[in-house]
Amino acid sequence: MSNAHAVVLFGHGARDPEWARPMRRTRDHLHTLAPGLRVELAFLEFMTPTLDEAIAALVHDGVRHITVVPMFIAQGGHLKSDVPRLIGAARERHVGCEIALAQAVGEADGVIAAMAEYALASSGASAA
Repeated sequence: MSNAHAVVLFGHGARDPEWARPMRRTRDHLHTLAPGLRVELAFLEFMTPTLDEAIAALVHDGVRHITVVPMFIAQGGHLKSDVPRLIGAARERHVGCEIALAQAVGEADGVIAAMAEYALASSGASAA
């Protein structure tokens, strides 16, 4: 394995493929910011690839450091139980590969600030 790094943007998934458009846009923006960084999408249900499939493909390609970024607004049930279980199973299957789990994207201070600024701008009100 190499010292290559990758990011997996992990979302819930939906039956409508257009649901993943913001995730694809985020992936594309990441490619602009870090052209050499491998960025994959993965989904909990309804869409493919699954998290396990995305991680397995990265490991197969020699990636040794993987950060899973949950594209969730908050730390709900899936992030409290399902995702840690999935990450634990992936770590057991891919010994020697570092698999990190970031906090839910919606809980990051910068994202919260951006959402507040967007809500303010959408409201037509002005900041104090």
